[in-house]
Amino acid sequence: MNLNNMKLLKYIVLVSAGVLALSACKRGDYLDRYPLDAISEPVFFKTPNDLKLYVNQYYERGNFNVRTQAGGDLGTDVYLTQNSIDERLEGIRTINSAPALNYSNIRSINYFFQQYKNVEGEFDTYKQYVGEAHFFKAFFYFNLLKSIGDVQWLDKVLNTDSPELFEKRTPRNIVADNIITHLDSAVMYLSESKLDEGTRINKWVALLLQSRVALFEGTWQKYHNGTAFGVQNANPNKYFQKAIAAAEQVMASGQYAIYTTGKPQVDYVNLFGMREYATNTEVMFWTKMNIALGIHSHNKLSALEVPGGFGLTKEFADSYLCTDGLPISTSPLFKGYTNISTETENRDPRMMQTIFNPSLDWQIDASGNAKKWQDVYVRMFSGNTFSSPTGYVRRKDYNPIMSYHHLNFEETPTAQYRFAEILLNYIEAKAELGSVTQSDIDKTINKIRNRSGIPNLNLSSIPVDPKWEFPALSPLINEIRRERKVEMVFENLRWDDIARWAAADELIVGKRPLGTKASQFVNTPSFPVDNNGFLDPFKTRLPGGYGFKIDRDYLNPIPMSEITLNPQLVQNPGWK
Repeated sequence: MNLNNMKLLKYIVLVSAGVLALSACKRGDYLDRYPLDAISEPVFFKTPNDLKLYVNQYYERGNFNVRTQAGGDLGTDVYLTQNSIDERLEGIRTINSAPALNYSNIRSINYFFQQYKNVEGEFDTYKQYVGEAHFFKAFFYFNLLKSIGDVQWLDKVLNTDSPELFEKRTPRNIVADNIITHLDSAVMYLSESKLDEGTRINKWVALLLQSRVALFEGTWQKYHNGTAFGVQNANPNKYFQKAIAAAEQVMASGQYAIYTTGKPQVDYVNLFGMREYATNTEVMFWTKMNIALGIHSHNKLSALEVPGGFGLTKEFADSYLCTDGLPISTSPLFKGYTNISTETENRDPRMMQTIFNPSLDWQIDASGNAKKWQDVYVRMFSGNTFSSPTGYVRRKDYNPIMSYHHLNFEETPTAQYRFAEILLNYIEAKAELGSVTQSDIDKTINKIRNRSGIPNLNLSSIPVDPKWEFPALSPLINEIRRERKVEMVFENLRWDDIARWAAADELIVGKRPLGTKASQFVNTPSFPVDNNGFLDPFKTRLPGGYGFKIDRDYLNPIPMSEITLNPQLVQNPGWK
């Protein structure tokens, strides 16, 4: 195929993708779209409701995932499946495994910006939807930035002969700046109120995303400095300041607070097993389900009823402090690893609310009769369904009340964005700037810890942990990262954190994930154990540990087909 034909093909694909994105809103899978009728044709941009219907397409499940057993931090150092080893962590990906460089959503959003001024009426009657469009343009570009770094920034719908199709990639810091600018516009236009019970984007959600983007870019520029992924003329502090400013607006608004009923043994897990979040103080944005409208979460909870071949890692479990506020490496309260019950004694209550314990309720029927997770543990390793490669079985996001479950359809919602992240973004950015005070800690980390009833963090006397994951960094940053790890687990942030901290050398390279003690189970585990008796599921498959390539695997490769179409799209570092 000659270059002109390839150019034409690329344009046709772009146009087709945009049209498909629009038409999917009309005729798409009712299981995966926002529960409102879709606009019939994008040309009918005449009323505010036309704009609303147009942006509804971006609320679909592919953008805001319903966290199921196989979702949320799978393929990181905290969660794995026995069925496969993550290829990125293993370091065996090839250019041929590159994800598609998909601009269809970008093109669709750009079409919106070219058309929305055709709407008849005052701007105030439709500025909410313009704000949502700014949010989603930032959202889609942030995903591209995390995936491939430098990426072409496009502000218009391209034609066959558009030179932008064949330009160089835009430097990542400029892309980040543009994302932040779009979020500034979103903040200007979006409502301050909870819309549709908190299932539509508002001003505060845009500020949360802005704090996330700014913290990501700031830490990326700081910790990748001097590497192949470094940024020319890096200025991480600029982004830390923006992350703080965005988070501060949400904190000062008084709109949100950490959810607590004063019951530290259940508040955390209960937060993720609720039926709705319309009045919840902490959940800022959530995905609502309605079976009557064909909108459901498939078998979100029923899939969590049994381990199913998934497991949390020992490295994650070891991160929980003891109830005296000390790490397990120094606390006299730590009871050891004999079994999961003793391991969770005297630990941060979030541990037992994230990892199942045999004494906890597994299933509660309509009459209130309860089975315990002991029923699962006595059957552990009796088959693939009752199997976990690590023995640490997920509890977070699960509710044992059986009336919530259905093998095919559930109305169980997912909390997407939480106020807790705002607090953690704020304190981490402050720590990176070196400007943290005890007051900052009290209004962030300590508010989160107070829900679980563990001791507050004291800036002047942070307990030393000989096994800190980042010994070269300050005690404060280590404890902030620990707090983020245990508080936000399963919320699709862990890989982003590892990538932006350039932390694969500390957390991934040469390591194998371990599990709990194999000797505690009635049935003999079907996985190898290490010399200390801990489950070592990848012992034979990864004798040398993960082979993640730190000079390559932080970013995905650009598909060779794209480089063939546009030779100015220089390949990412390390990919050949």
